[in-house]
Amino acid sequence: MASVKKDNRLTSSQSFMCVGFAGVFSKTVTSPLEVVKIKSQVGTFHCKKGFWQSFLLIYQNEGIRGFWKGNLASCLRLFPYTAVHLTTYKKLVHLHMDELGFISQWRAIFAGGLAGIAAALTTYPLEVAETRLIIQNCRQPTYVGVAHTLSKIYRNEGLLALYRGFSLTLLGAFPFSIGCYAVYMNLDKLWQEPPFRFTPLQNFINGCLAAGVAQTLSYPFETVKRKMQAQSARLPHFGGVDVHFSGMMDCFIQVVKNKGVLSLWNGLTANTIKIVPYFGLLFTCFEMCKQGCLYRNGYIVSPLSYKLAPGVDQSLGPYELEDAKRYLKNRDFGSGESSFRNRW
Repeated sequence: MASVKKDNRLTSSQSFMCVGFAGVFSKTVTSPLEVVKIKSQVGTFHCKKGFWQSFLLIYQNEGIRGFWKGNLASCLRLFPYTAVHLTTYKKLVHLHMDELGFISQWRAIFAGGLAGIAAALTTYPLEVAETRLIIQNCRQPTYVGVAHTLSKIYRNEGLLALYRGFSLTLLGAFPFSIGCYAVYMNLDKLWQEPPFRFTPLQNFINGCLAAGVAQTLSYPFETVKRKMQAQSARLPHFGGVDVHFSGMMDCFIQVVKNKGVLSLWNGLTANTIKIVPYFGLLFTCFEMCKQGCLYRNGYIVSPLSYKLAPGVDQSLGPYELEDAKRYLKNRDFGSGESSFRNRW
């Protein structure tokens, strides 16, 4: 069983801000790895000579800016994605909770998968824009900025082009959820102790391990999805895709036939290397932002420490704590005024 917990000392807007800030920072820092991964999945010439040579070729052909192409679209996508995902996830989890607030691990993962699909549907055009911006040469750009990319795709290729490959998000959600479930169901065997005793470091390792296994299982679906997002008859060299195809199944067939089945995992090295710094930065930035909010709300004595503020009931929500402080302040003021009158 797994308990779904949240820190009630943060407001909803503060939680959203912490998640958003952490996501933007971690995505920006690890953007070079994401660029190499997507170029490898699409099959552009930059990645023909292996992982390390990809960085050199991108730098030689596009300069340092080439490693942060599409990052703005990725960051803009994060906020609506997080909002839709969290809202949907909470609603689904509350439907399946028992009276004590517990939910099975499988149901929690299933709820997370459905929430991810809802969030992906909402923000998918931004993912398509990210892919198009990454695969183009920024010294000879077809698209200039996120808004221009979206409008040009819509004008030239139609609305459906902004959702090309979305069905693979649905198909990839199943092996992804199975991978997460397989890892989390065996964590007690891995650590030889029950989950409630896990340290923050163990939980971090668990998250990285689950992400690594889940993404590896669902990776072929993402590879084909990226190729479908990138291919367009209106782009030079059909978008740089290494195979030409007419649809989803044909893409799978052409990739396996011409490049071999292992090419469905092109870019997995960059993706795997990215997992630890991404989640590490995500966790660290979230905790730093959270500490600042807890200090502002009056729960801790410093934004650089988790030392609890003396005399503060940590079980109170931020608005309840604010009301309690206001009440005590008014009561103390009234007592002082009464004492002043008694002296005179």
